[in-house]
Amino acid sequence: MSRAKRHPAQSLADLRNVGKAALGDFALLGIATLEELAASDPDVLYRALERATGTRQDPCVRDVFAAAIHQARTGEALDWWHFTPERTGRQKP
Repeated sequence: MSRAKRHPAQSLADLRNVGKAALGDFALLGIATLEELAASDPDVLYRALERATGTRQDPCVRDVFAAAIHQARTGEALDWWHFTPERTGRQKP
């Protein structure tokens, strides 16, 4: 059963799946507003984070980015793991 709810956020910190770590990632990537986040692509942000940190990131970070971007665009707050099948489906040979 989906737990999606409309949750219009006022700031990045208001997004359902965004905590201190994601806020830090957004700051490192230069994302400061919901509008900037909504205009972003989760795959692009994920690769940029790996470049900025010089380390491989957990692929679930990409899913958190996707969930946050979705909510910033639509107001619909979905759990980050809702976006995992789309990512893993693209990774199959």
